[in-house]
Parts: sequence; C-alpha cells; structure tokens
Amino acid sequence: MPNEKLRSAILARGLSVRDLADRLGVDPKTVERWITKGITPYRRHQYATASALGVDAALLWPEDERTVTSAADLSRAEIVTVYPHRHVVPGGLWREMYQRAEKRLDVLAYAGGFLSEDPLFFSVLEHKASTAEIRMLLGDPECQAVSQRGIDEGHMAMGHKVRNALVNYRPLMRRAPDIGFRLHSTTLYNSIFRADDEMLVNTHVYGLGAYLAPVLHLRRLPGAGLFDTYAQSIDRTWEGARPVTDDDFPKAG
Repeated sequence: MPNEKLRSAILARGLSVRDLADRLGVDPKTVERWITKGITPYRRHQYATASALGVDAALLWPEDERTVTSAADLSRAEIVTVYPHRHVVPGGLWREMYQRAEKRLDVLAYAGGFLSEDPLFFSVLEHKASTAEIRMLLGDPECQAVSQRGIDEGHMAMGHKVRNALVNYRPLMRRAPDIGFRLHSTTLYNSIFRADDEMLVNTHVYGLGAYLAPVLHLRRLPGAGLFDTYAQSIDRTWEGARPVTDDDFPKAG
C-alpha cells in the first residue's frame, strides 16, 4: 500500500525524492519504494527521514509499533527536566544556555521582562552577535493577541510590559545592530528560548502569569520530534513578524 503520508511530507517541504535520497545517503529508487510500495525502511532511516522532513517518525509509519514506541522514547529522552514554575528555574540557567550556543539564539515571547532587565543577558547577546544568528521576537504591543494575553493573566498591562522591554533593549539594538528584533502578533501557547540544540519552553496557562507556569528544559536528539516541534513555531513566527521601528517606542513627555 503506498505511503501517501511520506509523499505528502516530502512535497510539503518542497523536496523531490532525489533531494531526500541525497540527504539520507540512499538510492532514490529506495525512497521511491518506501512511497509506492509502502516498504518500511530501517529504523535509522525512519528517524533520519523524519528529521529531514520536520515531522515525527510515527506519523510517517504509524503501523510500525516499534517506531511509535521508539519515537515516544526518543521524545521523552529530549526532556532534561521539568520545572513546575518558571520562578524556580535556576537564575543562571538562561544565561548559561545562551553562553553555550555557537550558531543560533532565539527568544520568542510577548515581553520576557525578566530577560530584558538582566544586564548580564545583554552582555551575552552582544558577545554572540558577531558569530551567531540572534532572533528576538516580542509581541506587538498594539495587537489583539498581546491584549488578550494580559486579560488571560488577570491584568491589562501586557502591552505596557512589551513597551518597557523595548525601552530596555533599545541601547542594545544601537550597540549591536546585527541582532534581529521583530514584533509579532501571534497567539502564543508557550514562550520559547532556544540556544542551538538546547531549549527552555515556558508554557502559557490560562489565568496564570508566565512566572507561575511550568518550564520544560529540552535538548534536541536526532530523530526525535519534541524539540523540533517547538523550533518550527519560532521559524514560522519570525517569518510573519515585522521589524521594530521608532514608532514602537513610547514617546517622551
């Protein structure tokens, strides 16, 4: 029986059978047989294929019980620890994680005020700006999603918090113009802080401030899907976000 899920996943990534085969180091005819004849590849190829296509292996080969079990085990293995509340995360972990990064540093939040008030975090960003890609995504203070998040947390001040964060970051924007700052209007279900293959995911819980919500500490493993699922949401939000302009800062007086 043909594997239409695999065919669709390849097309969704804008790849051809040959493109995928080249990435996996196999013959294109082998990949074609996986699709047209529904042949289940070796497990190492399942994980490599899933990673290349940005999906969970269990979605491509759901009938393979071993794949489902192994994919679940791999995803669990990506979880370093879970903190019941953000305020119990060790204070230095955020900076240490970003200090370890070499290629990519991402922040996806609405305000993330606790980072915007940390001068040591600023120093890390400024130091990394010349060697790594840094993407800072804050909520558009005028958008409905930011306003609603404030209501959900039991206050009306989220837009004000975002503007405070922008004011705090403004000197850094001037000193390190290579750091990318954008504003998004996305409904966030988590605030995500990525440093290469390490990540902190601060969940959003209705009626609670983010500092009271759980945090997942993740490390990416090839073939697992948990880390990549969150990472994809950063990429998509960045693509739809807009640059920060002078009009986004509070006017003096």
